[in-house]
Amino acid sequence: MAKRIREAVPMTEMTLAAFLYPTGYHVAAWRHPDVPADAGINFAHQVELARIAEAAGFDFIFLPDSAAVRGTDMPALSRTAIRYVAQFEPLTLLSAMAAATDRIGLVASATTTYNEPFHLARKLASLDHISGGRAGWNLVTSQNADEAKNFGLDEHPDHAARYARAREFTEVVMKLWDSWEDDAFVRDKGSGIYFEPEKLHVPEYTGEHFSVRGPLNVPRTPQGRPVLVQAGSSDAGKDLAAETAEVVFTAQHNLEDAQAFYADVKGRVAKFGRSPDDVRILAGVFPFVGKTQQEAEELHDQLQQLIDPVVGLSLLAGQLGEVDLSGYPLDGPLPELPASNAGKSRQKLLVDMARRENLTIRDLYMRVAGSRGHWQLVGSAEQISDELERWFREKGADGFIVMPPLLPGGLEGFAELVIPELQRRELFRVDYEGSTLREHLGLPRPGHPAPSQVGSAGGK
Repeated sequence: MAKRIREAVPMTEMTLAAFLYPTGYHVAAWRHPDVPADAGINFAHQVELARIAEAAGFDFIFLPDSAAVRGTDMPALSRTAIRYVAQFEPLTLLSAMAAATDRIGLVASATTTYNEPFHLARKLASLDHISGGRAGWNLVTSQNADEAKNFGLDEHPDHAARYARAREFTEVVMKLWDSWEDDAFVRDKGSGIYFEPEKLHVPEYTGEHFSVRGPLNVPRTPQGRPVLVQAGSSDAGKDLAAETAEVVFTAQHNLEDAQAFYADVKGRVAKFGRSPDDVRILAGVFPFVGKTQQEAEELHDQLQQLIDPVVGLSLLAGQLGEVDLSGYPLDGPLPELPASNAGKSRQKLLVDMARRENLTIRDLYMRVAGSRGHWQLVGSAEQISDELERWFREKGADGFIVMPPLLPGGLEGFAELVIPELQRRELFRVDYEGSTLREHLGLPRPGHPAPSQVGSAGGK
């Protein structure tokens, strides 16, 4: 029998996810003596990170990805470990991590621009079965223009085209995940019936971008469908999130902007027949945690001193949309920039920050090289918890994606210092209360739609 469908519930405790870039999120983390330099292909290291996060009670781990080495600036590329030059494919890695963990959710980025719906639907459904219902998909549309040349294209599709494809891609994946009713596979050895044909619903999808017959050759998953995560913050990204996402990952620098984004996305969901409680909004936070403020500042300063100037300037140029800053003085202001075809919201966020704080190009790359546009906190557990509590209670976020500056130390510090303080304040649970990612997040398990809703909405 299908599990009973329940409504999404308002959250009284924050959601916490661990963003696991192998060496840590800081651009110079790989140079720190406590970080394994081969972290990207060090499986034992990555399993240990997952176990640390699970022991601390994080709702899920989050793995970013790119389908290409990011950038061709060899002097900068050869001095960094953060541009996807040497690391595992994330869905493969999460499948292995599933066997090494029991409760924590497993979320990875996968692009709709350079994938096909059937392949991705099958991989994610498999991960949900392997993990017992802990899979999630971070839907991305690829900001990295270098990916195009790995897939037979001369140019990266423009922003609008990527989002149009993403919307249809998501529709196809959802229909594939609903190919089978929950109890379709009876596997009755006595009667010889393996599945009941009337409980199979072939999508037969034909649309502008895709023609996919189906069905998916994986049964409906423990969660009904893996949890859908989305990180776009442009207007197109917010519309896609309001229509399809169950978790939204955003980068905000201050509470006022976070509140505006929160209200905007929550306000958009109604036009798609959804409740605001159907969507969890998580802000990225880049925390330097110490037993004291001084200890946290010392860790921050230590990593900042390891930033190579060549890497810093190149990274800033990439974050701004692969612009050429070489002809401008480093100690002068940021020039006017052309519109980005990569991450429009990230470019605006950084330009606004530079203008608001009167930052030079050098100031901005030093800021970006660490946090890369995310909210940075430096302080004790109490100080960091104060800020997280303020954003949570004042509707800036439903929780946070914690981006440790270095690994494993940054994750261990947050787990050992901040999480107990949040638990003391009754802002974060003490133990897991469910077994699936949906249960951790307070999200409903979707029931199987009526057969008429499974077939193509785009044509046949």
